[in-house]
Amino acid sequence: MENSLWIPAAVLVVGFIAAVSIGSIAWYNSKRPPGWEGKDRPDFIPKVDKDEEQSS
Repeated sequence: MENSLWIPAAVLVVGFIAAVSIGSIAWYNSKRPPGWEGKDRPDFIPKVDKDEEQSS
């Protein structure tokens, strides 16, 4: 029984890392909160342009 406890723990860890990563990308691409207007986007954060039209 103890050997199967790593599966839910791994799911929680992977989910937390995914949530932090996606949240960071969304935050850096959103409007800056007061005091952060002049800060630059880090190089490792991809720029997401919400106004860009995708050709299908």
